[in-house]
Amino acid sequence: MDTSLIFYSNEAELFEGPIFDTNYNLLYFVSILDCLVYCYSPKTKEILSVKLDSPTSNVYLTSTEKTVLVASKNGFYELDFNTLETSFKFQLNIPENVRYNDGISDPIGRFIIGTMGYPEVINGIGNVYSFHKGKSNILINNTTISNGLAFSNEGKYLYFIDTPTKKVAKYRYDIERGSVDFSSFVIEFTGEGSPDGMCIDENGMLWIAEWGGSCVSQWDPESGDKLNVIKLPHKNVTSCCFDNDKNLFITTAKDTTDPKSGSGLYFVKQTKI
Repeated sequence: MDTSLIFYSNEAELFEGPIFDTNYNLLYFVSILDCLVYCYSPKTKEILSVKLDSPTSNVYLTSTEKTVLVASKNGFYELDFNTLETSFKFQLNIPENVRYNDGISDPIGRFIIGTMGYPEVINGIGNVYSFHKGKSNILINNTTISNGLAFSNEGKYLYFIDTPTKKVAKYRYDIERGSVDFSSFVIEFTGEGSPDGMCIDENGMLWIAEWGGSCVSQWDPESGDKLNVIKLPHKNVTSCCFDNDKNLFITTAKDTTDPKSGSGLYFVKQTKI
């Protein structure tokens, strides 16, 4: 597969949360600990950034070009990359010693997002929340490092990763109530890599970034089989997403044992699905 480096920062510790706006052909991602949100145009190669006042975690798309909703430790902000302006929207009732991590929108627009201990990881302190029309509720309790979230293509199931478990959990999802019911663990990682962020392709296969595994791996959630591996020159791979043409964007993080390493954004052309 043709893999290329789009953007690299030796100073950044943790690129995360890539999401592709298929309507406007734009990619968004974050540099969590730098409190930065990026907007990248594959057409013009322009990269814009906006800095918030606390660690960022993920981006939610809106119907407006270059305008997104971003979760940060201090709340959810609307970012307009046309003007580079930000405006506070809301905050959930979360403890002071946690921050947000991966998030996703459900098929009717609920914001789903997980939390984890910050600045220190704390076992079982996190939850996965749902927020819609001014109300929030907890979907999944007592997580540690809440990471990848992906809906099955028909929206009946929610896949979720709590990284220290090294497993992918499957939940039945009630779209009317916005509630989940645990079904089973469908994938287990037994190698060096631990599952981090993930996305799902048009055939329902999961693509999972492996923290410590130097790759993104493709899995069949029905059989639990690994189908494919994309190797990367970074130990800590954090997340991935597809564009309109089945190309894959991948984010990576610094390896703290290697002072020369940084964080990168990669592009894999026409990934075989």
